[in-house]
Amino acid sequence: MKLKNFLIKHKAFTGTVIAIVSIVLILVIMCLSTYAPKVEDTDYSSAACQGNVYIREKALVSAHRAGRNIAPENTMMAFKACFDENNDYEVDILEFDLHITKDGELILLHDDTLDRTSDCKDAYGEKKVRPEDKTLAELKKYNMGYSFEDEDGNYIFRGEGVDLTDLRVVTLEEVLTYVEITLGRELNYIIEIKNDGDLGNQAMQKLYDTMKDFGIMKRTIVGSFNKSVSQYIDENCPDAIRSAGIGEVLDFYFSCMFNVDLNKKGVKYKVLQIPYKDFVINLGKKSIIDYAHKYGIAVQYWTINKEKDIQKLVDMGADAIISDNPDVVYDVINGK
Repeated sequence: MKLKNFLIKHKAFTGTVIAIVSIVLILVIMCLSTYAPKVEDTDYSSAACQGNVYIREKALVSAHRAGRNIAPENTMMAFKACFDENNDYEVDILEFDLHITKDGELILLHDDTLDRTSDCKDAYGEKKVRPEDKTLAELKKYNMGYSFEDEDGNYIFRGEGVDLTDLRVVTLEEVLTYVEITLGRELNYIIEIKNDGDLGNQAMQKLYDTMKDFGIMKRTIVGSFNKSVSQYIDENCPDAIRSAGIGEVLDFYFSCMFNVDLNKKGVKYKVLQIPYKDFVINLGKKSIIDYAHKYGIAVQYWTINKEKDIQKLVDMGADAIISDNPDVVYDVINGK
């Protein structure tokens, strides 16, 4: 009680102390961000590297949301664009996001609602349209290319006469059927579960069963920002390959800074999917990549769209570049 009364009585003092401590912590993190611990260069012939197929001497090209600057994100049109016979680039990994619907189907969608990407507001007067509140049939009515802009800023998928066949909400099974069966391609996938809690676990189980059905378990990295989903994977999907969660990334970063033996921590992820210079902590360093490789962990960066950033990360040894512009990534990696 004495401490509580003191804090109440000296609010200004307490606030000042908290502010000072916060500033000190930020400065410490910034100092660590510029610090590059001495780590041996990646030995790609090592057992650790050989044990992870996602560790690559030449970076892989990953189409973020199936290449959202080329075609409307997470639509069948975007996937078809990735494999257009006229392309002068190739995609190694397809990246996309999943939500579960009211009737238990998995659809591709990044946001929690369809508001940003579809015509739900303008055409139907509906706001905050969440997948878990609607059946797949109800969601199929929306135009998922409605907000897509071309290079000149034109909304080319609005108005009468637009063919919406490949612009409707698309399911996980529809995408895998197209890529794996119709095209006969054995691609790698990065799939993120967006739901949390019970819905997230339900979505993960559905994804797990689908991966087994299509035989893509070893070619798929599953990720989630939700700790509960990561725990569900560890407990119920033992042969699934997952990426690190937010807390695990932070733990990895500080472990790298102090050169901690990760073997003693028993990490359960095989891949880091991380940003580059997006936050106070700088994760775009060669020491980060080499340290990860030392313990058999692949490093993939998102969402990298600028040529200079792509080149820098490729030169440092990144295993994959996840980009809205897979064509640009392909050109940089292949020296075009």
